[in-house]
Amino acid sequence: MQSLDPVSHLERVRATTPLVHNITNHVAMPFMANALLALGASPAMIHAREEAAEFTDLAAALTLNIGTLSPHWLAAMDDAARAANATGTPWVLDPVAVGATGFRREAGARLLALGPTAIRGNASEILALARQGGGGRGVDSTDTADSAERAAVALARDSGAVVAVTGEVDLVTDGRRLAKVTGGHPLMPRVTTLGCALTGVVGAFLSGAEDAFEATVAALAAYAVAGETAGRTAAGPGSFAVAFLDALYALDTATLSRPLADRVSLELTDAP
Repeated sequence: MQSLDPVSHLERVRATTPLVHNITNHVAMPFMANALLALGASPAMIHAREEAAEFTDLAAALTLNIGTLSPHWLAAMDDAARAANATGTPWVLDPVAVGATGFRREAGARLLALGPTAIRGNASEILALARQGGGGRGVDSTDTADSAERAAVALARDSGAVVAVTGEVDLVTDGRRLAKVTGGHPLMPRVTTLGCALTGVVGAFLSGAEDAFEATVAALAAYAVAGETAGRTAAGPGSFAVAFLDALYALDTATLSRPLADRVSLELTDAP
């Protein structure tokens, strides 16, 4: 992927300090906010329907996470997504446990129909959103990214969104291009809401980006590098969480550029 330059995406984030509006779950808010601050973005968590759309007009990116869903929050998400579409603001859908209940399936379909710029989820969530799987075990994936490849490509083509399937090996597709991102660390799944925070990072990288696919791949590559770096010093999940925030803060040209060729591969999917 010769045209991918994660350094330029990171530099853009740090130069512009994008305001990322996150309607996310209760569990994720503190870590997600800290991850965005460490990266160089500015986080906000505005959930009330009475102001969600108005605040979206101020933001450079929007993320919607259905982890702790309620009817009022879903209505706020709907309003915010419509506001983002009206202003051309990129937004990311994180369909947490979308296959677990009828309410979540309905919410996922409702938000998907609004046309997200990107979708980020684990393999089971992507399979469920594409109506090709049962949806895993609650918030936990019971499928691999490779098993969700066909569903991700189909979902990207049908929705027009960039689809990121995260796991031991991450997969990103826009329905035409397909990238696989390796790296990270085995402790990452042991820290709650690390995936939710990644959704915020994807939103930050999408702000001001000309190519949503490349921006999403760059975000996942940067996250993988931070995970590897944190894993070198962490003794367990607690110290890993702290080390990971430090690693995000310390990302620079050297840490991102040098290992990129070994971390990202690019394939072209067949035409529909």
